[in-house]
Amino acid sequence: MKTYELLVFDWDGTLMDSAHRIVTCMQLAASDSGHEVPATEAVRNIIGLGLQEAVELLFPGLSEQTRTGLIDAYRDHWLGTGIPDSTLFPGAETVLQQFAEAGYLLAVATGKSRHGLDRVLADTGLGPLFHMTRCADEAHSKPHPQMLQDILTDLDTSPSEALVIGDTEYDMQMAGSAGVDAVGVVHGVHSSDRLRAHGALTVLNHLEELPKWLHTNNQQSREMNA
Repeated sequence: MKTYELLVFDWDGTLMDSAHRIVTCMQLAASDSGHEVPATEAVRNIIGLGLQEAVELLFPGLSEQTRTGLIDAYRDHWLGTGIPDSTLFPGAETVLQQFAEAGYLLAVATGKSRHGLDRVLADTGLGPLFHMTRCADEAHSKPHPQMLQDILTDLDTSPSEALVIGDTEYDMQMAGSAGVDAVGVVHGVHSSDRLRAHGALTVLNHLEELPKWLHTNNQQSREMNA
């Protein structure tokens, strides 16, 4: 058992219930651009990746110009007012506040762009809680470990002292490649079996279960090291 000091959260599907908005924006962007509209499950499958990587998987073989046009269409819908804004999962803000008050280092590693993350951090008021955030347009996209490695370096934290919390296999793979433990939550887009298959230590039904799990884990760790 380990005692963790740094908690690194994914954003979409982990802290924020944004799957419906992401799917809708991608399907509208495809329609606007004259492409076949991808099925809902196909879009849900790429949530967590950077936008470039997501579009390449959904629409393979596009020219750079065509891919850029589709991405621009997606961003237009995402930043527009035609689709209701996403909301934080119930209890997410309370959980983060509890961790901050307990002295944990908090960070975000997300497939969102810097512009997109900064906007949602401002809208939710959660920005001051995080010691560092890293986005897919600043580093390699998940499942590559660069975002997480940058966070560890900048916060002077060893992999053994960090824990990733996410809802996709890409989060679990990123953590594993960086030598960091990971916990999955299933209120996002990937199933419990899928999260476990890609290295999750445990899978929680909801983020609100994380404080209890961490308390139990830390207590057991202290007892083992006593």
